[in-house]
Formats: sequence, C-alpha cells, structure tokens
Amino acid sequence: QVEKRLELVKQVSHSTHKKLTACLQGQQGVDADKRSKKLPLTTLAQCLMEGSAVLGDDSLLGKMLRLCGEAEDKLAQELIHFELQVERDVIEPLFVLAEVEIPNIQKQRKHLAKLVLDMDSSRTRWQQSAKSSGLASNLQPSGAKADALREEMEEAANRVEICRDQLSADMYSFVAKEVDYANYFQTLIEVQAEYHRKSLALLQNVLPQIKAQQEAWMEKPSFGKPLEEHLAVSGREIAFPVEACVTMLLECGMQEEGLFRVAPSASKLKKLKAALDCCVVDVQEYSADPHAIAGALKSYLRELPEPLMTFELYEEWIQASNIPEQEKRLQALWSACEKLPKANYNNIRYLIKFLAKLTEYQDTNKMTPSNVAIVLGPNLLWPLADGNMTEMMTTVSLQIVGIIEPLIQHADWFFPGDIEFNVTGNYGSPMHVNHNANYSSMPSPDMDHADRRQHDQARRPLSVATDNMMLEFYKKDGMGVRVMDTSWVARRGTAVVRKASSTPPAAQPPAPPAELPAAPHSPIPEQSPDISATPSPPPTSFGFPPGTER
Repeated sequence: QVEKRLELVKQVSHSTHKKLTACLQGQQGVDADKRSKKLPLTTLAQCLMEGSAVLGDDSLLGKMLRLCGEAEDKLAQELIHFELQVERDVIEPLFVLAEVEIPNIQKQRKHLAKLVLDMDSSRTRWQQSAKSSGLASNLQPSGAKADALREEMEEAANRVEICRDQLSADMYSFVAKEVDYANYFQTLIEVQAEYHRKSLALLQNVLPQIKAQQEAWMEKPSFGKPLEEHLAVSGREIAFPVEACVTMLLECGMQEEGLFRVAPSASKLKKLKAALDCCVVDVQEYSADPHAIAGALKSYLRELPEPLMTFELYEEWIQASNIPEQEKRLQALWSACEKLPKANYNNIRYLIKFLAKLTEYQDTNKMTPSNVAIVLGPNLLWPLADGNMTEMMTTVSLQIVGIIEPLIQHADWFFPGDIEFNVTGNYGSPMHVNHNANYSSMPSPDMDHADRRQHDQARRPLSVATDNMMLEFYKKDGMGVRVMDTSWVARRGTAVVRKASSTPPAAQPPAPPAELPAAPHSPIPEQSPDISATPSPPPTSFGFPPGTER
C-alpha cells in the first residue's frame, strides 16, 4: 500500500512542479537582475516611463504615464521577489520529492528484490552441492566448496536483511514526512498572500496620487457635465462655455441677424465645442462666425444633465407663467428666481443680462425678447419626464416662452445692478467693438434713428435670414419643436414701436396688490457692479423696500 502511494505522490508532485514552473514569468534559475530584464512587467514599466519622457509633465497624460510606470516597476520588483521565494520554498522541494526522494525509495525496493534473488540463487547452489556429495538431507555438507557456498548464502541473506531494513526505514520516513510535504503548498499560499498584500499596498499608495493629478487638472470637459461639478473643478462662478461664448458674442455678434436662430456650420460647431471642452478658444478665429458661437452656447445649455432653471422648480416656473395678472406673475417669477441654487442663479443672471443687452439691438438682429425666448427657452427649462420629448415640449414651449421673455424684458428688475461679463479677464474687453469684417463699425443702441439708418446702409448684410423668415416657425435644435411667434407679427411696425414693446421698461413694473408680502431678502450675493457704469436703482413698487440689494 505504501509503495502504491509512493507512485501516486510522485505523479502529483511532478505535475504540480511542472505547472508551477509554467506560472513563473521570469526565467527560472537565474538571479534577480537577469530575471528582471525579461519580465513583462519590467518591459511595460520601461515603455510607460519612455512615453512619459516624450509627453512631459506638462500634459496630464505624461504625468499619468510617469506615475503608472513607477508603480509598474515596483510591482515588477515585488513579483521577482515573490517568484524567487516560490522557486526556493516550493518548486525546488517538490522537484526533490518527485525526482530524488521517491525515486531513491523505488530504487531501494528494486535493489532489495535483486538481493533476494541473489540469496535464493546462493541457497539453491548450496543445496545442490549437498545432494551431489551423497549426504543425507539432515546432515551438513562438508569440504571447502561447501563452506564457500554456505558463506556466500549467509552473506546474501545478510545483504537482504540490511536492504530490507533500509527500505523499511525510508518508507517510514516518507510516511512521517508527509506533513512536511503538505507544508509546501501552505507555503505557496502564504507567499502568494504576502505578494498580493504588498502589491495592493503599492497600488493603494499610488491611486491617491493619480486621482489628485486628475482632480488638479483644470482642462476637463464641460459639455454634458453637471454645472456644480464643472464650477467646482474649474474654480469658477460662471461656466466656462457660457462666459467664453457670451464674451465673444459681445464683441462680434450683437448685430448679427437671427443670432441663436440661424443654424451654424456643423463642422464649425463641433470644432468650437471641442475647443471649449479643452478650455482653449481662438477668439479671432470664431469672431467671423457668431452663429457657431451662439450654437455652442445653446448646445452647452441643452446638454446639461439638469436645466439651468432646475427640475425642482419646474412646476413653480410653469405655475408662475400661468398667472394672468402681470404684477402677480412677475412677483411669482421673482420668487422662483430667489429659490435657485447659487450656482444656477449666478449663471442665469449672467445669461439673462446678456440676452437683455442683445435685444437692445433688435432693430438690426431681429431678435426681440420674444424671439430670443422662443429659441433659447427650451434650452433653459424642460420637465423631468420619461414620455415623448417632442410632444411634451410642444405643449410647454409657449409656457416656457412666457417665463423667459419677461425675465429678459425686466432683466434689471429681476437682477438689479450692472454685471461684468468678462469675469476672468481672459478675453477681449466686452465693449461693443466690431471684430467682424462684414461690419464697418458696431453702432450703439442709443444712436438716433437717422444715424442708424445711415449706418445700416453702409453695412454689408451677413445673414441669409430675412424679415419674412422671422414670421416662420422657429426650430429648436435637436428637439423637433416648432413654435410660431404670432405675437411678433402683431408687434411688427416701425422700429420705434417694436423697440418700445420689447426692451426693458424705463419705468418700474406695476406694484402688486397690497396683500402681497414683502419679498424675502435673498442670500445670494450680487456681483460687484462695474465702477464705470451707473447702476439703476432697484424698483420699490413690487414689495421691495427702496435700496434693497440681492
């Protein structure tokens, strides 16, 4: 039974030794330095470090390659140490067991069998010698020959006895050492556990460094990302695409006919969006294509996971737009503005102030507050629903226009005080300076009618849009929504009449009924007004005490 186990243990040990050797990534039987050169992890680490040197630490990818290369090199060193230990404590003992110890016992067993045959042969010769001498079987043979045969037989028996004792000792030793043999496999698991613990510690140490580099990297995509996340990462108050597009439009697009309505070139829009995602914009390149800038701004607003005016306040905005009385409706819209989160409030204030400035040029750009609300409203507010977006937006688009239009018309009342559009100072001055070759100059909205007519005659038209196109459906990009601006037709007349009906009123909005409580003091701080401008006093007829600031 022990002999059968010997053969089985030999087979198992040999197979295990072969498979373990195949698991080694380094070259077996060489020192650590030679083993390291041909280790795949070492080759990978060298490749990463070379890539880092090529890209440099000025790029995020270069920093990532350097950190990962260093980590892979340390992992390679741990792997070498692990394989050397496995080879010393497991593979070599298994080889000795399968190829030395058990074969020695088996050779001893074969040698014993040979000695037994020799002993039987000596006994046979001695017995034959006794018969040939004619002696009785109960008498011992005599003579020199008989003595030699007897000595040979006794010597053979003695060798058999010695070999049998040695074989028995080896077998007993094998059975007793089975615990030691089993310990080889326990050692294998322990060494693996230690290797993985050290490797995990290395990875856990480098991961925070990698994450810190990524978090510290400012050039992160902004399109399709939550507003608060983008602002927190970039350390800004106004989203980068919003400020960049608004500042560029202030310089080159305020008199562009059909701004936000005329679709830009798809390739130009894609390029500008990609540039904004990288926080790198060539102002001079896009100053000749304000429609691409406007399209990029609309795309950013539309791709926000949550609208700028928030899902949470959607019902409140809609209810406010349904109030028939103007005073109460404006009061409800103001109350909804007050409830916006600080990040959303700052950005909607910035955007509405810009749109109000844009409508000051409505005689030229044909973008009245109503027209702007039609094309931009669905990008600022939409419901959180799982139904058909086209049908849903068709139903609520007029209500959204009824929300955005008064915000633009009464921008100075909803958001008192002046605003600095070039917040970061990274762009040209947001003065009404023309950088568009299609215009000889950028007229002021305060220019009198005769001077404006003379200027318009000298201006080369840019857009293919005509006044007749303003009577057609406005199409919101990607939403499939068409809404007719019927009120624009009724308002259409002389430039003076149209401007008077769409620009923010010079007088303060009507006061609400006496039972309306005073508006709460907003916790949202107002941006510092431009010292070069004279801020208009906040209205006092909507339940706000004179001099109250947001």
